[in-house]
Amino acid sequence: MRSSKISSADAAAQLSHEILEKLPAAVYAVDGEGRIIFFNNAATSLWGRRPDIGKDKWCGSWRLCLPDGTRIAPEKSPMAQVVSTGVPLHNIELMCIRPDGEYRLFMENIELLRDEAGKLNGAFAILIEADGLVQESDAAHRLAAIVESSNDAIVSKNLQGIVKSWNKGAERLFGYTAEEIIGHPISLLMPPERLDEGPEILRQITQGEFVTHYETVRRRKDGSPVEISLTISPIKNARGEIVGASKIARNITDRKQAEKAKELLLHELRHRVRNTVGIAQALASQTLPSATTEERRTFIARLHTMSSALDLLMIENFSQAPLHRVMERALSPFITEGGNIVQMEGPDALLEWSKATQLALIIHELATNALKYGALSNEQGRVDISWGWMEDAAPAQRLKLRWQESGGPEVKTPKTRGFGSQLIESALDAGRDTPRLTFAPAGVTCDLEISI
Repeated sequence: MRSSKISSADAAAQLSHEILEKLPAAVYAVDGEGRIIFFNNAATSLWGRRPDIGKDKWCGSWRLCLPDGTRIAPEKSPMAQVVSTGVPLHNIELMCIRPDGEYRLFMENIELLRDEAGKLNGAFAILIEADGLVQESDAAHRLAAIVESSNDAIVSKNLQGIVKSWNKGAERLFGYTAEEIIGHPISLLMPPERLDEGPEILRQITQGEFVTHYETVRRRKDGSPVEISLTISPIKNARGEIVGASKIARNITDRKQAEKAKELLLHELRHRVRNTVGIAQALASQTLPSATTEERRTFIARLHTMSSALDLLMIENFSQAPLHRVMERALSPFITEGGNIVQMEGPDALLEWSKATQLALIIHELATNALKYGALSNEQGRVDISWGWMEDAAPAQRLKLRWQESGGPEVKTPKTRGFGSQLIESALDAGRDTPRLTFAPAGVTCDLEISI
C-alpha cells in the first residue's frame, strides 16, 4: 500500500488561499480573458453578492461607479484596462452600488499575474475600504438623493465639456434622459448663436471662479428655446485639482414673460397718462378764458411735473422712486448747461408714490419762483438742496430736506401768499411734513420733513 504525499507547491498554494480568504481587505483575481477566478469573503461583503466563478468578468460589483456616481461598464473598468495594457494601476478611487442599494467607496490596487514563462495570464486586485470612506459613501448617498429629487436641473461635466451626470430636473427641463445625454457634449443644449459661451464658462471654471445667476438661453431636445438662470461651480478631486463643473439651471421663462407683459402694460399706462395730461391741457385752455397766458403756462407746467413724476414711478415699478431721481426730473426744465448752479446732496432714499408726486410739485414751485424772483433769475445765483435722516426718528423713517437759495436778488417777504406758496405748504400731509418757507434777504429757504 502506497502513501500519498502533498507536494510543497500544493501546500504553499493551499496556505496562500487560506490567507487570502481570511484577509480583512477584499481581494479578487481574473484570468487573461477577464473571467473572475477567485474572490475572498471580504470581497463578497463589499460587493453584497457572490459572482459566478468563470462566468462574471472584470469585477464583482453589481454596479461600479466613479466617486461622483458616473457609471463604469465592466469592460471599461480599471481591471479590464490593466489586463488590456499590461500596466498595473494603484490607488484608484471607486464606488460600488450593492444590490440592496447601499453605496461603498473603496481604493483599488491592481497587479499583474504571470505564468512560469513570464507570460501575462491575468491580474489580481486589492480593494481597501476605510471607515472614513464608508462615511463619505453615506454622505454621497444622501447628496445624490437630494440632487435627484431637486426641481432644478443639476448637471456635471468634465473639463472637455462632456456631460457626466444628469438629474430628473434636467430631464424635465431639457427633455433628454440621462442615458441619452451622459457621455455627450453639453453644447447639445446651446443654440448656434450661443456656442461661444461654453469656452468662456470653462475658462472661468478652470481658474476656480464661480458663475452665479447667469441668464441665458438653452435648447431643449425638441429644438425649442428655454430661458434659464445658471449657477456654475468648479468640481475638485481629492487632491484639490479642478476636474469639471457642476451646473444648476432654473427655468425663468415664466418670469421673463411676466416682465415683458409688465413692460407692455407700463408702456400703455405711460401713453394713457400723457394723453390725459394733453386732454387736461386742452380743457384748461377752453375753461380758463379769463386766465392770462402766464397763468395757463404755469398750470400746464404743473401738469407736466406730475406727469413726469408718475412716469418715473412707472419706470421704478410704480411703488417707490429714488429721491434724487424725483429731484432731477422736477428740476430738469430749469437747468441748462452752463447756466445756474443747482447742487444736490443726500443719502439714497426711496419715496412711495404719493410722496414722490407731492415732492415733485414742491420742487417745481420752488424752482419756478427762483427763476422769476430768486437765485435762478441771474447767473450768480445758486440753489443747494440737501437731505439726511433725522436722528430722533426711527432708522430710515424720516428725512429732513432743505432748499437754500443764495446769490440772487435781495428777497422781500411777499405781502400776500400766492397760489404757488399755498401749493407748497399744502402739498405734503399735515403735521410735521408741512414745509416751512423762509423769505430771508439772502435767499429763500424751504425746510420740510418727509415720512418714508
